[in-house]
Amino acid sequence: MARIEPVVAHAACDGEGLLLSADEPLAGLQLRCGGVIPGEIAVPALRMLVARARRFGLKLARPMVARDGAELIRAWVEVAPGPGDGGCAITLRNWQATPLPPEDAPGSFSRRAELDRVLAGLTAHLDSRQRVLAVECDAPDLASLAATMRAGLGRAWTDFVTFMDDGWQQPIHWRLADGASVLAEGSARVWRVALVPQALHGDQPTGFELCLNSDTLLAPHAARDTGGHLAERPAPETLDLGREVAPVLRQPIARIIANAETIHLRLAGPLQEEYSRYAGDIAAAGQHMLELVDDLADLDVVEADGFTTAADHIDLADAVRRAAGILSIRAREKGIGLEVPGADEHLPAIAEFRRVLQVLLNLIGNAIRYSTENTPINAIRYTPDNPPVRVTLERAGARARVIVADSGQGLSADEQARVFEKFERLGRAGDGGSGLGLYISRRLARAMGGDLTVESAKGEGARFILEVPADLGV
Repeated sequence: MARIEPVVAHAACDGEGLLLSADEPLAGLQLRCGGVIPGEIAVPALRMLVARARRFGLKLARPMVARDGAELIRAWVEVAPGPGDGGCAITLRNWQATPLPPEDAPGSFSRRAELDRVLAGLTAHLDSRQRVLAVECDAPDLASLAATMRAGLGRAWTDFVTFMDDGWQQPIHWRLADGASVLAEGSARVWRVALVPQALHGDQPTGFELCLNSDTLLAPHAARDTGGHLAERPAPETLDLGREVAPVLRQPIARIIANAETIHLRLAGPLQEEYSRYAGDIAAAGQHMLELVDDLADLDVVEADGFTTAADHIDLADAVRRAAGILSIRAREKGIGLEVPGADEHLPAIAEFRRVLQVLLNLIGNAIRYSTENTPINAIRYTPDNPPVRVTLERAGARARVIVADSGQGLSADEQARVFEKFERLGRAGDGGSGLGLYISRRLARAMGGDLTVESAKGEGARFILEVPADLGV
């Protein structure tokens, strides 16, 4: 005869699904999940089971899994709808609490950093002394700040903003500045600072990624009333997807991603594992949509009449090291090593640093992705046997070249002819890409007086070659 587990707790809810009463330990879990008694059921798994029982008018019995701080709760729950008003009697049996495994601190940090990047109104790449190297701006009310920072490359980013705490003294250690609130020229919003350290040299970061985020959404009319580029253009006769729609889409998509990541990371309270995974899928889909919006905006820029780049004296080796530093966390998560030029290598060139960095991020990011495309996801881990992505430099007469080599499936002659075409994904319909990255990168390379080509063979990986004018004066 089957053994029936003793009752641990009783509870009751009304016809609206509100929890009217509960015994311990369920009452404590309800309160720790942010709920009250009486009030809405705050434990997701229990709330779902009660909703199903009320909908079908049937007694349901299911295992329940919930998170309670550092513990995982497992219990057997029986929900029996009562006659008349639709209320339910809830019985809990076999309540078990087990410690959760330690949080994946590096993984959690990586996801939070990615979330900061997604929501950022302005991002800047900084050197080890927090001096500005390159700036990207998505928020119209930060356009003035971005222009000022670009005009002052090489200065500390703290020179361009005002800290709300008057007690800050320069220079500010990056750990103290991370999370601080600042005001920016041309914006009425308060901005939160996120400083993401790049690869470490000993215990010191070799550089930083600065992200400015605001909890206040910009009103639609404000985007055209600020000093941003949208206010400078007359209203178009037709809808321009990249330049007109992209800024409008960016904020709501970013909020979807932020909310999904909050659920996925269980920052809002306990949640069953399968629902956490669903939220992670939503966040990933939102990220792919946001990348498509960014690509469409870039497409408008590179295809505009008269598009030019700002030529400058740059070091391609430095640009490669910075791009690799930005992507180092992604590579580590995929189990891929990055082999890049050492700190003593240099290759002077004439090009726009920001655009070169954009192209290199695309090429190295693709190489990381395609180097693992034949590896089962549960087998991806960093080992010496995993072929690294290699980035090398060479001088060819009046040209300076960066070669990015991966160990993916490689490209046939026909695929090499099509890989730089607009919206071409070569059968990779499920990777979330837009098929615009390489097209935009080649347009940028040619706008800088260079080119972007590929050498490959099926089964032998691919070598993408970025070529720009060499700095012959060095």
